[in-house]
Amino acid sequence: MVSFFSKSLLYCYIFLGITAFKAPSKANFHPLHVSTTDISYNKDDGKFEVICTIFTDDFEAALAKQYHTKTDLSKESMHAAMDELVKKYVADHLQIKTSATPLKLTYIGFEKANEAVNIYLESDKTTAIKKVDADVSLLHNLYDDQMNIVHITVNGARKSTKLDYPNRKVSQTF
Repeated sequence: MVSFFSKSLLYCYIFLGITAFKAPSKANFHPLHVSTTDISYNKDDGKFEVICTIFTDDFEAALAKQYHTKTDLSKESMHAAMDELVKKYVADHLQIKTSATPLKLTYIGFEKANEAVNIYLESDKTTAIKKVDADVSLLHNLYDDQMNIVHITVNGARKSTKLDYPNRKVSQTF
């Protein structure tokens, strides 16, 4: 009788152990909602090179919410369709100006790197950089605790700013 009771108790503990502890949800995978935007002036070719880095799951959710479509940045068969969405999204949520002149940013592409996505852009040729203004609202359509870190580098001088939602504008003088 004791043996039967012990086995029953053991099975109850196993059942409770399996059902009581849930795996962390995808939303809790990383409680920090952050992106980085690295804006670097390449004086050799006179262009700005921009790399935006965003957690893949957050970016897919933001794209799905804004464009009301299924997203998967990892699936090779969907790369062309995702390329168009990423291009549109970044054009809507990232603008850069130098001395009040908006830069035309050319979308180069994106690549998935571990849990993040890197998005690559390049500006047209520009000269005499004294001031850079950036308007960065990446993932503002998804999280009200979004933090966007912006690094601006001109002629070797790097200046960084943390933009907490709803702030989206940064201005640096060089």
